[in-house]
Amino acid sequence: MNFSAMETEATSVEPTEGLRTVVALRRLASRLEDLHVARARAAGMSWADIAACLEVTRQTVHKKHGRTRGSRRWDDDADL
Repeated sequence: MNFSAMETEATSVEPTEGLRTVVALRRLASRLEDLHVARARAAGMSWADIAACLEVTRQTVHKKHGRTRGSRRWDDDADL
């Protein structure tokens, strides 16, 4: 689904279409966060710096991203 289609569905009068779009956006945001936190760590950023960028505490970002949770969700074979 492209951005324009998401925007159309998100503002739809039909609640189920809007809610499905909210779920898709939430999943996308989570995957993007995983990707960019991994890139930030690989670039040498500290947990405190990453947390400041995400506007959360260092403990929150470390708890969420600090340990390996199996295969990365941003792998090439991950469903988008």
